[in-house]
Amino acid sequence: MKVVNILVEYCKGCGLCVSVCPKGSLEISPNLNPVGTYPVRFKEGAECTGCMNCVVMCPDAAIEICEVTEDEPAAVDERK
Repeated sequence: MKVVNILVEYCKGCGLCVSVCPKGSLEISPNLNPVGTYPVRFKEGAECTGCMNCVVMCPDAAIEICEVTEDEPAAVDERK
């Protein structure tokens, strides 16, 4: 399973990643991040193909995609 981790403190909400996601799994959050922009978030219930389009497109390196197996918990970014 692929897990998308968005580093909200680095995301400026430009939406480039949203435009290249083949599954439409990303959206702009209605909540401000610590620097006063609306960051991108992964839609609840959406899935990630692991194509890495969003990672490559992000000018601020604010997106990570990790692979997790079903017997290990998904990593949670505590820096938020």
